[in-house]
Amino acid sequence: MAEGDDVRENVKKYYGSRLESSSDLQTSATSCSLPCSQLPRSLREALSLVHPEVIKRFFGCGLPFPVKLEGCRVLDLGSGSGRDCFAFSKLVGPSGHVTGIDMTEQLITASRQFVEYHQRKLGYEEPNVTFIQGYMEKLSEAGIQRDSMDVLISNCVICLCPDKRAVLQQAYDVLKDGGELYFSDMYASSVVPDHMKQDPVLWGEGMGGSLFWKDLISLAHSVGFSTPLLVSASHIEVHNMELKAKAGDIRYASGTYRLFKLPQQPGISGAAVIYKGTIPDFPDQLDFDSSHCFKKDVEVEVDAEMAAILQISRFSSDFTVRMLDKHKSDSDSAPQVAHSYCHLNPFLLADRRGSSVKQCSKTSR
Repeated sequence: MAEGDDVRENVKKYYGSRLESSSDLQTSATSCSLPCSQLPRSLREALSLVHPEVIKRFFGCGLPFPVKLEGCRVLDLGSGSGRDCFAFSKLVGPSGHVTGIDMTEQLITASRQFVEYHQRKLGYEEPNVTFIQGYMEKLSEAGIQRDSMDVLISNCVICLCPDKRAVLQQAYDVLKDGGELYFSDMYASSVVPDHMKQDPVLWGEGMGGSLFWKDLISLAHSVGFSTPLLVSASHIEVHNMELKAKAGDIRYASGTYRLFKLPQQPGISGAAVIYKGTIPDFPDQLDFDSSHCFKKDVEVEVDAEMAAILQISRFSSDFTVRMLDKHKSDSDSAPQVAHSYCHLNPFLLADRRGSSVKQCSKTSR
C-alpha cells in the first residue's frame, strides 16, 4: 500500500465509487469544524450558497478558509466534490479565480456539473472556478505554473498522499512570494507503523497515511516554508471498532495550519506590529493563528519570522511594522524548550479548547 501508484488507485476507488456521502466514512474527521455561530459572516454566506449535492459528497476534515481573499488566485489541492472551491468562488469575487485539482475522475466530473449553477447563483458574468484532473504532487504536469498562486488550500487529503514531501515542494513552487498554504489535515499522535500503511481501509480513512504532527514542521522547513502556524484543532474519534483496534494507542486529530513562502530567511530581529482593523469581518481583532491575536490599534511584539510574514504577505497593508533592535523569539522565556514546538501540537490545542467531535464523517458506521 505504500507504493505511490497503488495508493492512488485505492484512494480513487475508495472516494470515487465506494463512498456515496460523508456519512459512509468511519471517523469523525469531516465533522471537525467550528459551529456555524463562530464562523465569519462572509464564510457562512459563502457556504450557504453551495449546492446540497456538492455538500453531500464532502469528505474534508476542517474549514481551511483564510481571510482576505478578494481578487486572489486560489488553488484547492484535492478538491473532491468542490465544496470549498465553490465557497471560495464567492470569497475571491469576480476578479479572483479558483482552481480545484483532484486525481479522481468521478469527483472532477461531478464538480464540473455545478460550475454554471454557482456562476448563476453568484451573479457572475463568467465562471471563476476551474476543475482539472491531476495529482497534487505533480502540479507542474497538470499545467499549474510556478509562482502563479496567492493561496493554496487543502482539506484532509494530504494524509491520503504517499509522498507528502513532493506535495509540499510542489505547493511551495507554485506559490508566489508571500503566498501561503492554508490547510486542514489528519495528524497522528506518534509515527504510524508500516503495517498500518499497508491497510487500504486505514489509508482511505486517512489513518494509515497521517503524519506524526512533529514531522510536519521538519517537512515544511525542508522545502523552504516558514514554521507552520497552528490555527485550530479537534480530536478525531474512530467509531469503527475494528479500525480502532488496528490503530492501537495511536490517537488522531484534525489540525489546520498555515505555511508561508518567504522570499528569504527572516532576520533575527523581532518587530512591534499594530493591526489596523482593516480586514472585513474582523474590525476589532484578528486571530491570525492560535498563538497570535492582534487587537486593533494595540502594539504587539512578534518574532522575526512573523514580522516577515506580515510585511511580505497579502496582509502587509493591514499592519504597521516597526522593527526592533533586540532579538524576539517565542522561546525567549524558555530557551531549554526552544525546539519542542509544543504550541504547534494539535492534540494539546484540542485539549485546551475542549474540541472533540462526537459524531463522524471521515470514520462512522
